[in-house]
Amino acid sequence: MIKVEGLTKRYARHVAVDHISFEVAKGQIVGFLGPNGAGKTTTMRMLTCFMPPTEGTAEVAGYDVIQNPMEVKRRIGYLPETPPLYPDMEVAEYLDFVSRIKNLPSAGRQARINQVMERCAVADVRNKEIGKLSKGYKQRVGLAQAIIHNPDVLILDEPTSGLDPHQIMETRDLIRELAGDHTIILSTHILPEVEQICERVVIIAKGKLVATDTVANLTTNLRGAETIALEVIGGDEASVRERLDRIAGILKVTTVPTDGRVRFTIDADKEKNVRPEIARAIIGSGWELHELHGVSMSLENIFLELTSNKEAA
Repeated sequence: MIKVEGLTKRYARHVAVDHISFEVAKGQIVGFLGPNGAGKTTTMRMLTCFMPPTEGTAEVAGYDVIQNPMEVKRRIGYLPETPPLYPDMEVAEYLDFVSRIKNLPSAGRQARINQVMERCAVADVRNKEIGKLSKGYKQRVGLAQAIIHNPDVLILDEPTSGLDPHQIMETRDLIRELAGDHTIILSTHILPEVEQICERVVIIAKGKLVATDTVANLTTNLRGAETIALEVIGGDEASVRERLDRIAGILKVTTVPTDGRVRFTIDADKEKNVRPEIARAIIGSGWELHELHGVSMSLENIFLELTSNKEAA
């Protein structure tokens, strides 16, 4: 649904986006991440035909952003970080205006406006001037204008900015509902939000692509080893360590300070499934196995490791 190859944007001597390539399949929600100034907004502006690339190509819904920009615009909904609102217009009036620009058929236009206002929770302010709304309401009106023409692709830049916790949950639920029928690129600084709703992530830093994969795969590839949490009752630290050291595939054993229980973090060869052997070793030694499970890096840790390495390069 979205295919980017060698996409580049230069401003004089500054390279904002540097030959990035990635793909987004139909119906996916992809988190687009990077530090401030990494090139996220510039990339989204190129994908929405707001500005042309210096080099490279990008296709959205099967159309090239340079050769067929109008066809691309017909098939995307875009919510920039600052929603494109007219403060002197009322909410319903504004959405009617947007629907006419996007050529919604007159027969079903009002029904669609009503539906979108309900979905984005702005029906209760339909007759209020946008300039008098709170930031949260303005953000939701911005989301309503992005989806009003039922686009194939949604590009959302900080869609939950300014919302309260309840509104954030409602917006996340709405984004999940939109997936499948719509392909979604979501840019946000709220990394737990990405973990909750995105299937894949694309991470850039200093204009360069540093990762594109699932969070689980990034964890494995970054560490190069599986990390396991182990808690044992009945054995002392030295004895448990000595027994673990005899298991092939265990690379490192780290003690985790606790109050009365013996806990460890184990780094193991990701090509070997050492957990059954650990369980047999603990139980066979007469100790109680209280906890044994894999540990994943958080998206925050992945993001910091990838972008910090890039910043240091």
